Amino acid sequence: MSGGGSVLQVEDLYLVLDGKPIINGLNLHVKSGEIHGVLGENGTGKTSLAYVIMGVNNYKATSGRILFEGQDIGKMSVSERAQQGISLAWQEPARIEGLTVRDYLSLSSKNAGFKRIYECLEAVGMDPARYIARDIDSTLSGGERKRIELASIIAMQPKLAILDEPDSGIDIVSLPILLNGILELKNQGSSILMITHSEEMVEIADIVSVLCAGSILRTGPPAEMSEWFKENCQSCGHINEPDFYEGLKEAVEKGKTSA
Repeated sequence: MSGGGSVLQVEDLYLVLDGKPIINGLNLHVKSGEIHGVLGENGTGKTSLAYVIMGVNNYKATSGRILFEGQDIGKMSVSERAQQGISLAWQEPARIEGLTVRDYLSLSSKNAGFKRIYECLEAVGMDPARYIARDIDSTLSGGERKRIELASIIAMQPKLAILDEPDSGIDIVSLPILLNGILELKNQGSSILMITHSEEMVEIADIVSVLCAGSILRTGPPAEMSEWFKENCQSCGHINEPDFYEGLKEAVEKGKTSA
């Protein structure tokens, strides 16, 4: 269960890129200590949401507010937001020629000694003896790099971890190991915003928000939101069309009233 206090509040957020609306009046509330899943199809603005919260270049909010522990971080740089305790696990992890896994995890935390590095790798189901001296390069599979990046986030112990499609490149056999790694991140005290298109991933979430056309359509328990997502979103051809979203939102609100 979550701790209850707010760690992240996104209020009426808009993002326009090259004249196209990407984030459309989005509101989101992440409580301290919870795993908050954001579930949406490809093209609905999931990665853009991660980038604008992290402050990635060219992803500056057009309007609205992003509050982290009550402080407006909208004008902060990526490094300043990282210093506040926000970390982002990218959908496509970096390849870094000449940098070993051990050095990469050491960079993630000044206090990451040899024992801690081993623990972080084991938390994501990776044998330290096999991987610690490997370079983070093209010899590693996408799934291996995703798990190493999650190990680095665990080593950081951020206040808020944003996980963008954490199961990308992960085979079905490794999925339970990945989920255990995310739970380990939560257990050590991090709040987690997990952005995904997979109902299996949000099974471990405390609460789930469904994303449509750059805005949150509804929020609720994982099982209920997954079922609603399957029934209403997976067959929907309207991806990032705000006009369609407004009509769908109105229909949903009417459904709630008549329920």
